[in-house]
Amino acid sequence: MEAHRLERKLSAIFAADVEGYSRLMGQDEVGTLRTLTAYRVIIDHLIASHRGRIFTTAGDSVLADFASAVDAVECAVEVQEAVGKENADRPAGEQMRFRIGIHVGDIIVQGDNLFGDAVNIAARLEALAEPGGICVSGTVQDHIGTKLPVGFIDIGEQQVKNITQPIKAYRIRGETSPTAAQVVGTSLPLPDKPSIAVLPFANMSGDPDQEYFADGMVEEIITALSRIRWLFVIARNSSFTYKGHAVDVKQVGRELGVRYVLEGSVRKAGGRVRITGQLINATTGTHIWADRFDGSLADVFDLQDQIATSVAGVIEPTLRQAEIERARRKRPDSLDAYDLYLRALPFAYTSMPEDADKALGYLEQAIRLDADFAVVHAIIAWCHEQRYLRGGLDESAKAIALRHAHLAIAMGGDDPTALAIAGLVTGFLEPREYDVAVSAFDRALTLSNSSALALGFSAVTRAWHAESTIAIEQAERALRLSPLFDPLSKERHMAIAIAHFVAGRFEESASAASRAIQANPRFSPPYWMRCAALASLGRIDEAEAVAEQLLKVQPQFTIGSIISAPFAKREILGALGDALRRVGLPE
Repeated sequence: MEAHRLERKLSAIFAADVEGYSRLMGQDEVGTLRTLTAYRVIIDHLIASHRGRIFTTAGDSVLADFASAVDAVECAVEVQEAVGKENADRPAGEQMRFRIGIHVGDIIVQGDNLFGDAVNIAARLEALAEPGGICVSGTVQDHIGTKLPVGFIDIGEQQVKNITQPIKAYRIRGETSPTAAQVVGTSLPLPDKPSIAVLPFANMSGDPDQEYFADGMVEEIITALSRIRWLFVIARNSSFTYKGHAVDVKQVGRELGVRYVLEGSVRKAGGRVRITGQLINATTGTHIWADRFDGSLADVFDLQDQIATSVAGVIEPTLRQAEIERARRKRPDSLDAYDLYLRALPFAYTSMPEDADKALGYLEQAIRLDADFAVVHAIIAWCHEQRYLRGGLDESAKAIALRHAHLAIAMGGDDPTALAIAGLVTGFLEPREYDVAVSAFDRALTLSNSSALALGFSAVTRAWHAESTIAIEQAERALRLSPLFDPLSKERHMAIAIAHFVAGRFEESASAASRAIQANPRFSPPYWMRCAALASLGRIDEAEAVAEQLLKVQPQFTIGSIISAPFAKREILGALGDALRRVGLPE
């Protein structure tokens, strides 16, 4: 009986493997094995130095257990740092990037082997990690807390293979995060004009429910600064990856590729608001300007304009009055409507239909209070577009979306955000109005050439209409304006994937679709895009594996739901449908 007794223990499981290992082996088996051995020496040493134990190695994979989640995560961070340095010293053909997943759970010990859900979950989390990145479960995040200098990017609940319950998952953001700068081992270069990132302002109101108001202030300041033509302004979604974390301004400057960083705080109490701001030179860490702005809530838009124009004036003393005026736009007539709009924004930006329903609750109240609020009409249109395209092609949702998009374009001639969102909805839902959509994008970019939102939405719309060159150029500009974990980066990578597919560059299409999947594993279109590109390359086995992933993310997927959609030219959808049929996806 004693020989059959199972030993159990709580353990932190570390799972790692090499990105694209099969492809590397196909190109050069001997060279790949030699390179892997060199990297494994580094990784094995770090695991041992953090009191870990390797219990399985197969091919390119490593499974290890640690007695502490802190040890496991600290080891993973150091592994990615060491691998990054090793890559920097090697020619491109000899570099490897690893994905790492970590979970804490109960395991079964049988000799030198470990078994149980904890091992399986760590392996599934590894598959969700970005190349050069680390993905951990919510359990690990709970254990780490503030014990290590890393941040966590919430990627939601993930349904993983052979595990009944969804797993809460986080990507780690720290010195090893696989931003564009860190993947190649260098900082992003500074643009050839003044560049700035506005970090989330601290909510000093003493009421967590006022967090949305502080975020809304930052959103408005970014919008105002983006309307100044000679400023290069980082998009809010990248700036907001720093929310809730103590930051090194110099590191922010390197990661985002900007010279200036604006940070501050908002205090809202009763009918009064106080906004403070300080401008820092990120290359030196020196403070350039600081000020405090007090007023009533009725003055809040004037306060925002004062901050934006004060900052611009400090950055460029020769600021012309005309550029100051460009930073102003029509404001809502009702402060209550504005408040509801701010509450809706976090839900609207997720692009998920279930969150669209939550956003609409606030937006419909806002529009009843202020029927001329252009950007609210645009976001209502966007929410209904999501419900239409990803909720069964309900014609009533399409009609509502188009009606509000038309209103936003008519009312929002001076609002780049309203024009960009309305352009996307119009271009995706009504092929006969493609010229209207393009005109809205062009107007938005004339008003704000730093609008990553307008560039990205224009890119994906144009890609579906075979304008591949401009689509790729705009998508790449949008990615530079928002280089960190922007939830909308999936749209920009998707635009590049579509554009390459249309141009017959299927390898590049498959790679861009893979980046879109990494940006948001719950977003289904990049899966069918990558599947079609691989099938077009004749790599049917790989395409079938992606098709299997697609059906897990979107079980109701059919080829008909794509080829009958209104957002693209018929011949593009026909080629896409033909490619998807080669892997046996349901018609």
